[in-house]
Amino acid sequence: MGKSGSKADREERQKWPDWYAELRRYRNRSTGKAAWQLINTLVPYAALWALMIWTMHKGYSYWITLGLSLVASLLLVRVFILFHDCVHGSLFPQKRANTIFGYVLGLLVFTPFEDWRYSHLRHHATYADLDTRGFGDIWTMTKTEYEAASKSTQISYRLFRHPLVLLGLGPVFTFLLRFRLPSRMAKRKAWVNIFVTNVLIAVIIVTASLLIGFSTYAGIQLPVIWLAGLMGIWLFYVQHQFYGVYWSRGKEWNPLRAAMEGSSFYKLPGVLRWFSSNIGYHHVHHLSPRIPNYRLKQCYDSVPALQEKQPLTFWKSLACIRLKLWDENRKELVGFS
Repeated sequence: MGKSGSKADREERQKWPDWYAELRRYRNRSTGKAAWQLINTLVPYAALWALMIWTMHKGYSYWITLGLSLVASLLLVRVFILFHDCVHGSLFPQKRANTIFGYVLGLLVFTPFEDWRYSHLRHHATYADLDTRGFGDIWTMTKTEYEAASKSTQISYRLFRHPLVLLGLGPVFTFLLRFRLPSRMAKRKAWVNIFVTNVLIAVIIVTASLLIGFSTYAGIQLPVIWLAGLMGIWLFYVQHQFYGVYWSRGKEWNPLRAAMEGSSFYKLPGVLRWFSSNIGYHHVHHLSPRIPNYRLKQCYDSVPALQEKQPLTFWKSLACIRLKLWDENRKELVGFS
């Protein structure tokens, strides 16, 4: 992975325990399970869209539509996790099926498949490494970097990390604006995919506007994508920004510690675990990204070493929003104060 240090040091840091081999048993993918997940997600999502269109055309209170949009946004979070599995090639056994459905699901979540795959796989190769930040992660400065930064950078960073910006404006910026442009260092294939995705999204918007009216489409799509984006960004935030998280410089970076300590085990209630397609078992996912979402819990339940990870509950996770900077001396995330 391009880490510094002697070859012997790198090999020592990258030794895997005996139990790691057990994870391979859970990488087998099932066409039937993948198809059923698509059906039990996309069918109710489409039905909710039809119901929301009906409520708006019948003149019912918009609050009813917004109530339905909350459920639809939860389903859209699930759509994104299925899209995420396609990115890793872990939803279907067939590479072609993962690519095709990755493109299709990407349209629903306003995310270009190739470009997001590029940045996300870079995230998997570099997360928890302070020397290779900037790919598929949330902007995180060290305490030293922040204190040495210009006043304008400090203000920008404070604004970015404020909950109202990160979770309020973040979903709109990310899914409606940011993903319309390529990631830095993106390849030509990603550029082409972004262009095609943008054109198809425009076609969908125009077609929907002609069929149901632009105000109806916007009145449904905007709250759904915003709520789903808010929940998605929060999930991603607590997966790598929590008390006790592991970060390190490249020369000391350890892939096992990065997975087990740099990723959280977000223990959610059963209903929310279903809507988030088990992505809370994030330490398991980072240990072996080819394990499909529908086998993550089974893997966790079968490998005792994975259960040693301290769970992060929903209520405890709320305190993580206070974390802003990485203190290299204390080796922990801290607040501005």
